[in-house]
Amino acid sequence: MRKAIFPGSFDPITLGHEDIIKRSISLFDEIVIAIGVNAEKKYMFTLEERKRFIEETFKNEPKISVITYEGLTIDLCHKIKADFILRGLRNPADFEFEKAIAHTNRRLSKIETVFLLTAARTSYISSSIVRDVIRNGGQYEMLVPDAVRVK
Repeated sequence: MRKAIFPGSFDPITLGHEDIIKRSISLFDEIVIAIGVNAEKKYMFTLEERKRFIEETFKNEPKISVITYEGLTIDLCHKIKADFILRGLRNPADFEFEKAIAHTNRRLSKIETVFLLTAARTSYISSSIVRDVIRNGGQYEMLVPDAVRVK
C-alpha cells in the first residue's frame, strides 16, 4: 500500500494545494493531509477551521484523510506507516527549499519525498498571498476552494 503524507500549515488551503492533492490521488492508495502545528506561528485561521476547510474540500474522496500533528514530519510518517511525503513545487525557490528538506528527511529516515509541479494556472498562489488579500478586503474566493470562506 502506497501511503503519502501531504504536510503543511494550510493557512488556508489554496487552489494550488487542491490541484496537487487531486493529481496525486491516482499515485497513492491513501493520502493523509497533515496540518502541522507550530506554537510559535501566528495563524489567520484556527486549526479547527483549517481542518474543516480541507475536510469539506475532499469530503467525497475516500482516499484522503486529514489529521493534525506536532513535531517532525518523518516521525509522523513512522507513526502512521507512511512511506512518502508529498510536496508541491511552484517555482525554483520552492524547489531549492524543498530539496534541502527532502535530503534531510531521507538522511534521517527511509522516507522518500515525491514532488509534483503545481499547475501553471495556480502556480502564483500561496497561502501568504491569500492571507494578504483577505486582510485587505480583496476578492480571495478565486484563489481557494469553495469551502474556504471568511465570515
